[in-house]
Formats: sequence, structure tokens, C-alpha cells
Amino acid sequence: MPNREKGSPRASPPHTPPPGTEDEGDGTGTAAAAAVAAAAAEMGTYRCCIFFTRRFALEDASTPDDVRALFTRYAAGAPYMGADDLRRYLAASGAPGGGEDAEQVVDRVLQDRSRTPRFGRPALTVDDFRHLLFSEDLNPPIRSSQVHQDMNAPLSHYFIYTGHNSYLTGNQLSSDCSDLPIIKALQLGVRVIELDIWPNSSKDDVDVLHGRTLTAPVSLIKCLRSIKEYAFVASPYPVIITLEDHLTPDLQAKVAKMVLEVFGDILYYPESKHLQEFPSPEALKGRIILSTKPPKEYLESKGGTMKERGVEPQFKKGESEEAAWGMEVPDIQDEMQVAERSDDDLLYRERGMEDDDEQKTCKKPMAPEYKHLITIKAGKPKGALADALKSDPDKVRRLSLSEQELAKVAARHGPNIVRFTHRNMLRIYPKGTRFDSSNYNPFLGWVHGAQMVAFNMQGYGRALWLMQGFYKANGGCGYVKKPDFLMQTCPDGKVFDPKADLPVKATLKVHGTSGLSLLYEVLKWADPDTGFQVKVYMGDGWQKDFDQTHFDTYSPPDFYTKVGIAGVPSDSVMRKTKVVEDSWVPVWDEEFVFPLTVPEIAVLRVEVHEQDVSDDDFGGQTALPVMELRPGIRAVPLFDHKGLKFRNVKLLMRFEFS
Repeated sequence: MPNREKGSPRASPPHTPPPGTEDEGDGTGTAAAAAVAAAAAEMGTYRCCIFFTRRFALEDASTPDDVRALFTRYAAGAPYMGADDLRRYLAASGAPGGGEDAEQVVDRVLQDRSRTPRFGRPALTVDDFRHLLFSEDLNPPIRSSQVHQDMNAPLSHYFIYTGHNSYLTGNQLSSDCSDLPIIKALQLGVRVIELDIWPNSSKDDVDVLHGRTLTAPVSLIKCLRSIKEYAFVASPYPVIITLEDHLTPDLQAKVAKMVLEVFGDILYYPESKHLQEFPSPEALKGRIILSTKPPKEYLESKGGTMKERGVEPQFKKGESEEAAWGMEVPDIQDEMQVAERSDDDLLYRERGMEDDDEQKTCKKPMAPEYKHLITIKAGKPKGALADALKSDPDKVRRLSLSEQELAKVAARHGPNIVRFTHRNMLRIYPKGTRFDSSNYNPFLGWVHGAQMVAFNMQGYGRALWLMQGFYKANGGCGYVKKPDFLMQTCPDGKVFDPKADLPVKATLKVHGTSGLSLLYEVLKWADPDTGFQVKVYMGDGWQKDFDQTHFDTYSPPDFYTKVGIAGVPSDSVMRKTKVVEDSWVPVWDEEFVFPLTVPEIAVLRVEVHEQDVSDDDFGGQTALPVMELRPGIRAVPLFDHKGLKFRNVKLLMRFEFS
């Protein structure tokens, strides 16, 4: 803001190279330092009008006291940390590259900081140590980049990374259909791809499109070939293709032939008519499986398509594709209360855009060669939704509910949903009025055990950030094992009730300071009465990833941070720090405490914003599964609103149990 007084920047102490290191003497270091100084001077100068400029000294934040104390502890009070000292720290903190790799870590840090060993044994200064802690490669925040959960349980025991209308490039009414969003989803680790299959215009082939809208089709064969090529680039575990079937039996037979030719031996389908239990992800490694609803009759709509009727897609205020990211995630308790008070009896099935064909289900028999390939059979039995939640001991199946249907039935029959998902699959999909490809609160499905919480992956927004953060768990393989409480039945027959009052298992305490890399110190989960602390130290990187005037034309940005928890209703909360004015390296130094009743599925939310006179600017975000955070101080990068990682922007934080 242009009229504020500036305070003196805090400078870090001068850097002294340890024995065995020094700057290169060929002038390269001097030239690099001069270039950095010039860039800093440029970033600190703002032109207010034709005749006046304002200068701001860029702050070089000092190393946090906790980092200095940690360094002193493992360096035994010496000014330098050698490889043996670092080895002890790496072993104690559980950091990657422990033990025998300590020398390589020291060499890499010195190389990153353009300091080359000259004689003796290389060692780290406290600033070098801070650089190590800021490195995502050397010090990642998630405890394992590998799969570490048991993958031998039935599919119904896992949350599965699920897409909705995976072929759409944008909104639900007029965007193009393509295989590119499918490829992107698979590259991100999504394991469930949805395809709406329809006869083409000449009714002799099969297209993928959102029926009776302005979406332009893409051929099914192109989508299938792309799925085969990219299915296992991010994860070796099975890809499930859910088919929204609008085909006649002759075209179903054509699809069966097409699927067999494209996938060959990697297509899995059972010999038995019905499965009594789903296979495990481990047993289905590298395989493709199909799931579909009972076939729907391809209807010549009396009114024709939107295009034939001359209907243009309309968006209400706030429903544009670009505006959707800023909408806050709704509270699931509020959604259930609203659904319960609703006059519409959704317990007898909502008739939305996705279901308005179901009343006219095709009575013709399904093509046998097509039916034989379907592993996960799905459909909505007639009658009340509460009745559809009854399990059949002789077979398992998949049930699909809209987010509104789930909220309605969860308000009255929550434990029944949980019990159904012990053996069967439950898929939740966005309501039909989400024309902008926005999403809902995924915890509405997760707290009830729903395995397939289907999201519009081509959209943006806070709900999608939670989805992306949640599936960073278990090595990012797209399968996260459900916690035991969602799979257990008590001796009296009771199961977990999401609406019940739950005791606090842990307390998350957040203490904040500033912003470049997120530093975390996390102590291991102890008994249920321990607390969980998060300390936000410092951050940086915006001046490297953004133009000087991106946030403010006349001065450095005014950053603040929002920190909170997403999870069950009693755990979900967001807090806000003070605003730090005119600083590219903000220091907040604030503490927050979060009691957690269900830490097993809780996700830490962090957002940075820049305060503005009108709308605040966005400075980055991340979402991390609480149970996956690694002990010790960690570096955590921030992401943009589309979920893409910034090159340099990170926050410095600390987690611990108290």
C-alpha cells in the first residue's frame, strides 16, 4: 500500500565459509553476487509517478532460533556441522539420505550454494543447514514417497482417486471432449476414469461426450488407447473405467471387441457372474477393470439437444470456470442439515441431469460379450435409497449417489452407509447443476466410507486442493487404505456414526512466523491425549516466481496466511494470521491450536494471500494429510490455484505433539 511507513529490515548475520570451502576465485562468484544484488535493487524500487520512486530494501531473513538450536545440538556447539554430525541428525530425524549418504548430502548442499571444497573435510554452516532443511528433494514433508500401506485387502477397503466426466476440458455444457484431460488425470495418479459413451451421429460407432449438451465428441477408441498408454505412469495399481452407458446392444458388442483389442491381457474380468468379494489392489496391479451401470436406452430426445433447441449455456454469478476456485468448501454438517430440511424427498432418488434417463432404462438384454467384461456391476435398485444400502451376502456391487442424495440419506442413515461400504463400493458424483465443473466437500463421502468420491479434475478450487492433498498419502499411488474405525463392526452390531460426538484424540498447535519454505518439526503420534503442534517459521520465493508489481504496483506485498484443518465437522476450522505489510519475506510468528477427533483422515490446509483494497490476491496453497507428515523439520512447497507447484515459493513451519 503506497502510504505506509517502512520499518528497518532484519538482516541475517554475515556468512562465513567453514574450513574446506571457499568461493571460486575465477570471478564467477563475484559476478553472480553482483547479478543478485542488481536484481535485489530492482525488486526493491517502485515508481509511484513520473518524478518519484520508492525504494524498499529486500529483507534477508535470519535463520530461526529453533534451527540454530538444532544445529548447535548436533554440531556439539561447534560453528560447523561435519558429515558425522549430519549423519546423527539424519538418523534421528528419519530424513532421507541417512547414514552412509551424509557426505553426499553435504556435497550437494555446498554445490547448491556455489561453494566448492578446497581442502580438508567439507562441513556445513548454520546457513547451509537451513538451506538443507529448505530443500524439498533432501527434506520432503511426506513421510514416504513409496507405497507403505497394506495393499492386499479388497478394493472396498480403500479410498480411490476418482474422476468425474474425465473427458471434459472445461465446463459441463459447452467445453470440448478430449483424451487430454484423461491423460493429465492419469499422470496425476487418478485411478478411476469416467467415460459417457453414446452412439455417434450415424449410429455405427461410439463417441464419448456429455449427452444432449454442446460438448463436442471424441472417439471412444482414442480415449481407450490413451488410457492404455498412460494408465500406469504414476501408479502401478489398477485403473477402473466407469462407463456411463447409453448404447444399444449391437454397439455394446462393438465396445466389447474394441476394449479387448486395445487392452488385451491387461484387462481383468472375472469368470463368475457375480463377485462375492472384490479383488485387492495388489492382485490387480497393472490391470484395467470396467464398471458400468445397467445399459441405458439411447433416446431421441423429443426436444432435441441443447444445440438443436438453440439453448446457450448460462452461468450464474460466481459460476464461471475461473471464479470457482475462490469459493470456500461448504461444511458437511450444514449440507446434511439443509438436505434433511429440504422439501424434495431425495431419499427416493434425485432426478438430476445424470439420472433423467434412468426411468427409461432399456429393456433389451445386454450384449453378452459386453456384460462378461464388467467386473464392478453397478446400478440403483428401485425404491427408497435407504433400501439400496442393504448388502447382499452373496455378491458385492457399486452404488452411485449424487452429493445431494448422499447428504440427504446421511442425515438419517449415516451408519447404514458406513456398513454398506464395508463390502460394497459407493461412488459419489457432483450434482447436475455444477455446470462450471466445480466440486463439493469430499469429506461428505469419506467420513461415510465412500470409496469413489468423484471430482471434476479439470476444474479448480479449494475442494480440489483437498482432494489433491488427501491423495498425497500412501506414496501418491491413488489408493489410500480406509482407517480401521470405518471398517469395524462392534459386537453389538454398531458401526461408526459420523454424526456422533467423538473424543479428542490429538490437539494440533500451530505457531507461525514467515514464508519461503515450509519447515516442519513433527513428533511421532503418541497416546490419544497428546497434542499436535505446528509452528510456521518463515517463507520466501515470491520475488523469484512473480513480477515485482504482481501483487502491488507501488510497494512490496502485504501477505497473510490462513491455516486450518479439513476433516469431520468437529475438526474443520480455518484461522488467519495478521497481515505483514510491505515484505517479500513475511514473518507472522503466530500460534494456533486445533483439537482433532479424527486425525486419521484430517488434512492440513495452508493458504497465503496478499491483502488488497479490493479483492485479495492469491499467494499459494498446500494441503497435506496429517497422518503422513514426517517427524523432523521439513520443506513443503506451495502450489498455485490450479494445483501446479511453484518453482520457489514455500513456507517454513514446525509441527510437534505436546
